[in-house]
Amino acid sequence: MSSKIKVMIVDDHALMREGLTKLLEMENKIDVLYGASDGLDAIKYLENSNGIDVILLDINMPKLNGIETLKKVKQINPAIKVIMLTVYDDREYLIETLNLGSNGYVLKDSETDSLIKAIESVYDGGSYIHPSLAGELFREINRQRGGKDSKDGADSLTKREHEVLLLIAEGMSNKDISEHLVISEKTVKNHVSSVLRKLDLQDRTQAAIFAIKHKLTTP
Repeated sequence: MSSKIKVMIVDDHALMREGLTKLLEMENKIDVLYGASDGLDAIKYLENSNGIDVILLDINMPKLNGIETLKKVKQINPAIKVIMLTVYDDREYLIETLNLGSNGYVLKDSETDSLIKAIESVYDGGSYIHPSLAGELFREINRQRGGKDSKDGADSLTKREHEVLLLIAEGMSNKDISEHLVISEKTVKNHVSSVLRKLDLQDRTQAAIFAIKHKLTTP
């Protein structure tokens, strides 16, 4: 990445905002531009400024909660990547935020490395799902697909497609996968499309969940 990733932190707890800011700014590739105390504060900032790449968004906040804030952020600028900050009690909101376009889920007690990986992944066009949340998301996707829960689809993948699936599950973007496997981005896109078709999945997030659920990769 040639330039710093510009981040906004939205959380009603000052200690959380300040702590995250200090941790993230220790990384020379990340620049925390603003810390919003609630959703209304965040939206006001976005309406009067630009340049935010990634938003770390708390789900439970006063005035305007994370779900409503997410909706407004995507209306203002769909290109902004949003990572939901959550705790175990917030699991009922995960499917809704996924459907609204969130790009990642990070638990508040995650290690700093996980948070940084999540930010880098969504910034590069990938997604990030904390492994402990994957089962919950997969069950809902499985329900929507009519209860199909088979590993047969994975058996139909070629060796290269299997490799691509594992790298998707690690949160890698097409560019990252291209560099890792030393193949063109166009070839990566073709493999991703084939993986989604064979596994009857809609997007990369579902592919990552599939890989974790079936232990095709180590969370």
